[in-house]
Amino acid sequence: MPSSIAAKNWAKLALLGVIWGASFMFVSVALQTVGPLMIVAARISLGAVFLLVLAYSIGNGLPPIKGRNGRIIWAFALAMGVFSNAVPFALLTWGQQFVASGFAGVCMSVVPLLVLPLAHFAVPGDRMSLRRLVGFVIGTVGVVVLIGPQAFASTDNSLEMFARLACVGAAGCYAVGSICTRLCPDVDRLGLAAATLLLAAVIFVPYALLNEGLPGDVSGLSLIALLYLGILPTGVAQILLVQVIRDAGPVFMSLVNYQVPIWSVVFGVLLLAEPLPPSLITAMALILGGVMLSQLGALRRLFRR
Repeated sequence: MPSSIAAKNWAKLALLGVIWGASFMFVSVALQTVGPLMIVAARISLGAVFLLVLAYSIGNGLPPIKGRNGRIIWAFALAMGVFSNAVPFALLTWGQQFVASGFAGVCMSVVPLLVLPLAHFAVPGDRMSLRRLVGFVIGTVGVVVLIGPQAFASTDNSLEMFARLACVGAAGCYAVGSICTRLCPDVDRLGLAAATLLLAAVIFVPYALLNEGLPGDVSGLSLIALLYLGILPTGVAQILLVQVIRDAGPVFMSLVNYQVPIWSVVFGVLLLAEPLPPSLITAMALILGGVMLSQLGALRRLFRR
């Protein structure tokens, strides 16, 4: 990979970490007057509309169904919509009601460890190595240190075990979704991202309406939060996600799961006056060390050029 493209992928990965890390604040604001399922439905729908407008104004529109690989591309878009958006969002939304708040964050840090063996067998050239595995384990330990032992505290709820399985299942969905994104035949990436969110919205919105219904009195702040969630962490992020996975592979993309908890804590401290976790520096050292170890070869090639 040319060094210029590699550098852009690192920049996109960092940007995704910031965008998704900030989304937790906006979800908290939106939850004041909107239910969790309708927040997910709104962000997917807004993201889909945003990408559709972009796709038809500056791109080639949606991928054509007819023609070479048309049906295969839409099948992959459906798989991406299911595994990268609709199903994990539903599992996390339900599961987080019955588990400790940090448990889902720990589960997301396991995504890279799940991607490694899947990519090894499914993606040509994305081989699993001992160095990568050790680096990812170190990064995962860093996230556990950051969130703390309270993530594993029991809530004594009768559905807690099923809720934990739902959170782990969501992590598995994200891993499968990233593999599907990489294996999809070559197509306009903006159109592919738009198709993915469109299909995710078609799947998730009816589920949210049936289980939660339309919200009542929605505040102005909640509307602003929903707009942010729909455009940046969903719409723009879907474009970046597709670009990074297509250029650098699902294993590289999975590194973002180590960044998001750090940025979430940083934004909470800076903007919400939350206390600074004493474990932040140790966790950051472990996470950055794990990332560098897992991507040592790529970093050497990048700086050598």
